[in-house]
Amino acid sequence: MTQLHALILAAGKGTRMVSNRAKVLHPVCGTPMVSLVYRAIAGLEPEQTFVVVGQDAERVQAAMNGLPVRFVTQTEQLGTGHAVMAVAEAISGLQGDIVVVFGDAPRVTTETLKKLVEHHRRSRAALTLLTTTMSDPFGYGRILRTADGRIRGIIEEKDASEEQRKITEVNPGFYCFQIPPLIASLKKLTNRNAQREYYITDLIEIEYDQGYCVETVAHDNFEELRGINSRRELAEMSALLRREKNLELMASGVTLMDPDRTYIDLDVSVEKDVTIYPMVILEGKTRIGEGSVIHSGARVVDSSIGPEVTVLNSCLITDSDVGKGTTTGPHAHLRNHARIGENCRIGNFVEIKKSTLGDGTKAAHLAYLGDAQIGNNVNVGAGVITCNYDGKHKHVTIIEDDAFIGTDSQLIAPVRIGQGAYVAAGSSITEDVPPYALAIGRGRQVNKIDWVKHRKETGSKE
Repeated sequence: MTQLHALILAAGKGTRMVSNRAKVLHPVCGTPMVSLVYRAIAGLEPEQTFVVVGQDAERVQAAMNGLPVRFVTQTEQLGTGHAVMAVAEAISGLQGDIVVVFGDAPRVTTETLKKLVEHHRRSRAALTLLTTTMSDPFGYGRILRTADGRIRGIIEEKDASEEQRKITEVNPGFYCFQIPPLIASLKKLTNRNAQREYYITDLIEIEYDQGYCVETVAHDNFEELRGINSRRELAEMSALLRREKNLELMASGVTLMDPDRTYIDLDVSVEKDVTIYPMVILEGKTRIGEGSVIHSGARVVDSSIGPEVTVLNSCLITDSDVGKGTTTGPHAHLRNHARIGENCRIGNFVEIKKSTLGDGTKAAHLAYLGDAQIGNNVNVGAGVITCNYDGKHKHVTIIEDDAFIGTDSQLIAPVRIGQGAYVAAGSSITEDVPPYALAIGRGRQVNKIDWVKHRKETGSKE
């Protein structure tokens, strides 16, 4: 069977993005656009996938870290054809076909790329490309055909005559080449054009003139093949994919109160019978369990929300897990791998950082719990703080099952509160508390009788 390889062109800066980042790194619904292109390519199961990098190469490589790709550096960005030339040495010994795509077309599907490859192989072409038709083709290369309808070349917008610019059949930038003819044609590629760049599109005319079979596959959905070149187009594509995501979720049994004002990334998973209010943001690889309710203003990032959880208004949850039946918020903040058990209550303005809470534990008001290991059925009063940082190092607070931490107490780590122990309100705890003990760590109260009357009579300010 003929081998298939793939090439993603991801070296360009994307001047119209006005950014210090490579264009292909900009996220569409939470995922860098080059990663979405890779997913479509991966569905073809190619033998090898090459990625040409140049602008911001290290960050592009980091974004694709762990993927089975081979990076090739384009030291100078001298055009799309020059990007293919950069990989010529790496592919020169290969046989079979190579699919070439741009890393800024995040909506393309595996099915469309398969259609391209299948037609290419059926027709035994040396080169096959997708084409589409646009009512306003400004900015795209126009397809040039012979009198009998065969493709003979592509003319770019800046090089086209007024008559050629009226052509509505365009090149969106998806190709399948036989590798040996491609290597031969790259040697004939020049930069004789208005931009003084090497165009990949010139390969069509080169191969046509050499007598190779060049084929096209018409695709009627331009939006799927559309590349992103500006912040406006990025926002439009994100809105389009987000809308599709929301429709899929609703079809699977999720209630979105207002899908046009609900922002859910592509990799988020939401189970049935979840209710999501307007102005909720779910990002990254977040998972929402069956029957949970997420109220307005909540933002959940790379976190797991268990079944039957209620996330009240304006909560921020990042890199954390929330167990079944728990309620958080309003205005709760869970971060840095907070692990909340089942049937807990995390209330108003409670911040939990890098801590674990057992089942049935409650912290209802205005608490900070950092670097803590808290057991089951613990009650944490309002204003409680785990003092975890001594200026140089973080220390752990341990609170065992069934303990009661009174209002406005400070637990100065490292410290352990034993099972069933009580800490009196307003205490500063610096030593371990034995199980079932009562700890009182307050300054002694002093009442000065008639002090106020004396102060008024004498006019003293002391």
